[in-house]
Order: sequence, then structure tokens, then C-alpha cells
Amino acid sequence: MTQPPHIPDGNPYANQPPQPPQAPYGSPQQQPYAPFPQQQGMPGMQGGFQPVPPPAPARGNAGLGVLAAFVAMLVGAGAYGGLIGATEHEIGYAAVAVGLLIGFAAGKVGGNNPVALVAGPVLSLLGVYLGQLLGNAIIGSKQSPWSVPELFFEHFGLLNEVWKAESDFLTFVFFAVAAFASFGAAKRASA
Repeated sequence: MTQPPHIPDGNPYANQPPQPPQAPYGSPQQQPYAPFPQQQGMPGMQGGFQPVPPPAPARGNAGLGVLAAFVAMLVGAGAYGGLIGATEHEIGYAAVAVGLLIGFAAGKVGGNNPVALVAGPVLSLLGVYLGQLLGNAIIGSKQSPWSVPELFFEHFGLLNEVWKAESDFLTFVFFAVAAFASFGAAKRASA
């Protein structure tokens, strides 16, 4: 057996027995110093770091909720007006669908923000009204020399007078049901 080399007397570690060879880092016997507890990472990732989750979608923003409800109102009013123009009848379920669409958009984007929840029913009333006017413009364009845009933008007063003359109790029931459906849809979508 060979003797270890002579160590000078001033060394405090001179009288310690030799240490067994150390395993390399990453082996099960010895882990490197980690200032934080070991985290579970994705398979194949070294160091135990987890990927950063994507940011949460914007919710609870009143401005975006009102904007989404406004866009939904334009789409719903156009579809409702087209349906009235094609069938030449008001369809109550379609008015409810307009309210549901607007309320869903307001609640989904605006969250539980009170401004977005109130904007849904108000825009539903406007959407049903504009849809009925558009439907009357489509019907009127079939019977007059004016096109739908001319009736809607240049002869809006005449179009509104026709709407007033044709409105009955059921017309206003459609308004109420659409506003109620919009508020309910906004509450459910914001949860």
C-alpha cells in the first residue's frame, strides 16, 4: 500500500481520512445545491422548470364588452332584418336569438362588469329595432323604386313611420323578451 504524500504541519485537514470518490452531479447519490425545492417539470426538461402558462383572456373589461355587444348587435340586426325581409313576418324566436347573441358577447368579453351587463339589454333593444327596420326596408325595396340602402339611409323617417304604423303589442313583447334574454345570457356567460 502506498503512503499518502507528507502534508505540512499547518494544515488542519491533514489528519482526516481520505474521502470516497464523489459521484458526478445529476446522479441519484448527490444532487447539486438547489436554492428552491425540486419542481416537477415536463418530461425531457432539465432543471425542473415549468413552462410559463399563457396569459388569461381579457375579461371584465367594460369597453371590450360593450364593443363586442355592439358588433354582435350589428350582426344580429342584419340577420333578423334579412329573415323578416325574406319571410315578410316578424319572428319572435329570432328576436330572442338577437338578444341571446348580444348578451352572450357582452358577458363573455365584459365579464361580470355592470356596464357590460347593462349594455347587453340596451343594445338588444336597439338590435331588434334596427332588424325590424331593415326587414321593412327589404320589403319596401321590393315594392318601390328605392334600394334597401336608399330606404334605410336616405328615407329613414319614412321607414320609421311605416314601422310605427305596423307595430302592435306583439312587437313590444319581442323587445322585452329580447332584452330579458340578453341579460340572462350575459349573466351566464360572465360566470
